Amino acid sequence: MRPALALLVPMLLLPPFAAGQDRDTKVRNDRQSFGTSDDWIYNDLDAGIEAARASGKPLMVVFRCIPCEACQEFDDDVARRDPIIRDLLDRFVCVRIVQANDIDLTRFQFDFDQSFAVILMNPDSTLYGRFGTRSDRPESEDISLSGLRKAMEAALQLHEDYPAVKDLLAGKQPRPIRFANPREYPSLAGRYETRLDYAGEVARSCMHCHQVREAERLVFRTAGEPIPDQVLYPYPDPSVLGLKLDPTEKATIETLAADSIADRAGLRVGDAIAALDGQPLLSIADLQWVLHHTPDSAQLPAQVLRDGQPIDLTLDLPEGWRRGDISWRVTTWELRRMALGGMVLDDLPDADRSAAGLPLDTLALRVRRVGEYGEHATAKRTGLRAGDIITSFNGLTDRLSESSLLAHTLQHSRPGDSAPLTLLRDGEELRLTLPLQ
Repeated sequence: MRPALALLVPMLLLPPFAAGQDRDTKVRNDRQSFGTSDDWIYNDLDAGIEAARASGKPLMVVFRCIPCEACQEFDDDVARRDPIIRDLLDRFVCVRIVQANDIDLTRFQFDFDQSFAVILMNPDSTLYGRFGTRSDRPESEDISLSGLRKAMEAALQLHEDYPAVKDLLAGKQPRPIRFANPREYPSLAGRYETRLDYAGEVARSCMHCHQVREAERLVFRTAGEPIPDQVLYPYPDPSVLGLKLDPTEKATIETLAADSIADRAGLRVGDAIAALDGQPLLSIADLQWVLHHTPDSAQLPAQVLRDGQPIDLTLDLPEGWRRGDISWRVTTWELRRMALGGMVLDDLPDADRSAAGLPLDTLALRVRRVGEYGEHATAKRTGLRAGDIITSFNGLTDRLSESSLLAHTLQHSRPGDSAPLTLLRDGEELRLTLPLQ
């Protein structure tokens, strides 16, 4: 998110975002570095749109959670105009948004578990594409400056062809949403102002993007309604299709799992996925946007480039296709509070199962951690400890991952229910009852 104006602030004058800095200092230093920059329009989308209209340039809007450590190095490279993307930045009006307090959710919708996201758009607010991906993998395996450059180049081409291509972009646009602003969510209402309190506890006054996803889930949970798969498993990683995409490209297949959804559809390593469900892809994030809005079972058309030749294929998505691993997501902490009393669970490896005399096809989740404070300490108060092995949870005894157990509990229980469970501790079997929230 940056106006295409060049970052004239010399790198040596920028305060280092050292890991040792406290959160308030990080936020204040960011404003000091970029708040008056000729290259960035800071926390002011309206000014960015006005500048883009006046210049005829597209917008590059960067959303960045400053206190978060994730993607810090990548954000520094982007903000300081790394040579890989420097020439392209001048062709955008660049806007930097460092708070979620006042995001227009009717205009900006992306994976809120990220601490860095880019929206590439026309001054009339038509989105060209999204950039920014995060998973359980290291940052370098999800995003790269080369990948960002390719997304920027593709957005510039769309901008040059606009408005003739506008109809092709219809599927990329934001969808109707229940609340237009994060502060309208019941769990966030009254807790934040529209602007940050730079004179006070500035980090505490900043709403984090992940809180938007948490607030969305709480709408369902507090109403006693099942949390839908789309909300529990947002922006599915391409791995649910059996794919790992090359982070240095737009959407090129780096690895392909045998007998996966993608393999059965005919995709191959090296294929560049040019379009999915009719939407041109500028990045891995664009692919995830399509997946996020695909029904729980669907026929998904794809166009790939193989050896320079276009090939049309169809991905057959069976029911439950999106149910991948969400244990890495920041917002899963709140799910663990609601469904597990604050526990973090790991599926017991086969070797450990054999040593404990447990079958390979039954539930065996080892407690890696129990929360220590507040509602996250419910499991601890119930009597659970790190190292316990849960072999039955609310009647479930089949082998499940933590993610699957979370989803089942949040879709088949209500706050105030209780879950009887059986566990092994030092070879002894214990029975406890865990309150659900």
